[in-house]
Amino acid sequence: QVQLLESGGALVHPGGFLRPSCLASGRPFISYSLAWFRQSPGKEREFVACRRNGGNAVYTDSVKGRFIVSRDNDKNTMYLQMHSLKPEDTAVYYCSAVAGNPISMYLRNTATYDYWGQGTQVTVSS
Repeated sequence: QVQLLESGGALVHPGGFLRPSCLASGRPFISYSLAWFRQSPGKEREFVACRRNGGNAVYTDSVKGRFIVSRDNDKNTMYLQMHSLKPEDTAVYYCSAVAGNPISMYLRNTATYDYWGQGTQVTVSS
């Protein structure tokens, strides 16, 4: 079992910066691929970014060049650096984990991930 706990969501102005984090406990952190998803009211949960257990990162197009996903395996923590935030980034952000290294075509699917956190609210508004 893996337990995931997000923190760091907040209210921020457009153009601002946030760095939510996801702390994992349980199984060895390094063997898991980790991802961020987000969900807005009335919408389906959507993929944001993934940091594979091998290290490479994958991003959805709408956040490329603005968000950076990183992980610190010594601290069992994943981060999402969110730059140049826009109102459309407003959502509950969830971290998720799956053992191993999923093939690329499944990275963006919620069904790929076995473990989920409870989410942290990010609101971008003036």
